[in-house]
Amino acid sequence: MHHLIRFNLYASRMMSEPAPPASPSGFVSLQHVRFTPAESLERARAFRAELASRRSVRRFSRDPIPDGVLDECIAAAASAPSGANKQPWTFVVVRDPATRQLLRYAVEEEERRFYSERITDLWREDLRPLGTTWEKPYVEEAPAVIVMFRQVHGVEGDRRVPHYYTQESVGIAVGFLLAALHHAGLVALTHTPAPMEFLERLLQRPHNERGFMLIPVGYPAEGCRVPDIPRKSLDEVRIVR
Repeated sequence: MHHLIRFNLYASRMMSEPAPPASPSGFVSLQHVRFTPAESLERARAFRAELASRRSVRRFSRDPIPDGVLDECIAAAASAPSGANKQPWTFVVVRDPATRQLLRYAVEEEERRFYSERITDLWREDLRPLGTTWEKPYVEEAPAVIVMFRQVHGVEGDRRVPHYYTQESVGIAVGFLLAALHHAGLVALTHTPAPMEFLERLLQRPHNERGFMLIPVGYPAEGCRVPDIPRKSLDEVRIVR
């Protein structure tokens, strides 16, 4: 509880303070609070514990998401770093039930091809513990679907503007988004149907955008269960030199 109080006080202070004026060189003073070693460790442990409880959910309640919550989460995601600060992402929020139904049909059409023509036996075996199939009802059942698009280049009038490290940049933004959604008490699922050209057609995106990820989001259905999967230990994923 104490770390949440400190976090809220810190966030409130940062939001209430006016931004420092820009210097002639285009730089501003960094707004930063340095915590004590004990505070840093406590905050790191609390954040780790919070994210450790995040799970991919495939059964959603139809309860609506409160107004403003997704906007704040997307704004948090859009604060992610990006190559040359090009911010090469677009977040399309699909709430309309008819459009979500069309999305589901299009996703399932690609997934049927995947499961019948493209998947390997080893891949199928690896998916077995998760219980996934070509059927994706959650695309229609979740109260909202966030479809992330990667801008392969920018457009200014008739001019094409280069973007850099777009895959990496959008991937970081997805991580920010998942953390923000979880912190707001929502559940989500990352889904990457392939190919994804249907997303660009269905959602009428411009020629410089490519579908990157489809994220149903909302609240878990009553009695929702998730696979009992292990996580690698810290010693398995961290190397100290």
